[in-house]
Amino acid sequence: MRLIFAGTPEFAREAMAALHAAGHEIVLVLTQPDRPAGRGMKLQASPVKQWALAHGVPVAQPRSLRLDGKYPDEADAAREALLAAKAAGAECMVVAAYGLILPQWTLDLPPRGCLNIHASILPRWRGAAPIHRAIEAGDAQTGITIMQMDAGLDTGDMLLLRTLPIAPDATTATLHDQLAALGGESIVQALAAPDALTRTPQPTEGITYAHKIEKAEAALDWAQSAEVLARRIRAFDPFPGMTVPLTHNGQTETLKLWAATAEPLAQPSAPGTVVQADASGVRVACGEGVLCLTQLQRPGGKRLNAADFLRGCPLLPGQSLKAA
Repeated sequence: MRLIFAGTPEFAREAMAALHAAGHEIVLVLTQPDRPAGRGMKLQASPVKQWALAHGVPVAQPRSLRLDGKYPDEADAAREALLAAKAAGAECMVVAAYGLILPQWTLDLPPRGCLNIHASILPRWRGAAPIHRAIEAGDAQTGITIMQMDAGLDTGDMLLLRTLPIAPDATTATLHDQLAALGGESIVQALAAPDALTRTPQPTEGITYAHKIEKAEAALDWAQSAEVLARRIRAFDPFPGMTVPLTHNGQTETLKLWAATAEPLAQPSAPGTVVQADASGVRVACGEGVLCLTQLQRPGGKRLNAADFLRGCPLLPGQSLKAA
């Protein structure tokens, strides 16, 4: 089938590559404009754009698709590209983590409409950050929903659902890679026999929203339980990374926490107080239980296990990892 593809990050690139490998022809790609990235903050093409250019697929990068919006000229140019793709035989648009809202004219343009690859079991975790929020909430499973898009936020009818258990030690990074692969498999499966797909309205109960991850969420609050904090550390790996203040040699720096487990607290201590620090981990009292930190990172340094971290930065029982 000839397709239009709209997506931006690695999650979307994997799906596009899977469609290409399955024999589908992608005639146009929509992706976000190039963004500054890396230490030099040079403009960098999205993973989807990089794949498209390597395979000779035309690319459009409008900042908006609203014809009456802030960038009407860019939206109109994208509309012309989409109409040309439709005239060239594109039957469907596949959308995966694109990052722009599709107005109704876009949804109506392809003969088979627009199919979205969403990384959750809808209607749970509609929105921008379903992988992070599933781990943060302690969900036992997640999945991929292939959805017929409508004008709402991830509210369209479901066409195909694949589930995936969430491992107890899963991070957003590891779960992302699993779901990206499953997303590719799922959209290939859906488009292998599109006329056989059954549209199922989403349940009206169990709706939750996966709000975008903000940097402000990175600050760890020791008043929370160790179980909650251990999940948040895994959910915010690789971005934004949970942080705590550390006073070392009279200077306060920001310490990033990348791995931890929750344990019961034998003796009451004030939240944020180091109760034990050895090669097995740095144990810190929480509002409930103790958090055993097993992978830490100082500014400008690498992620280190507890033993290596403590060799360069000793922590002592009674020391506080809270802001003064």
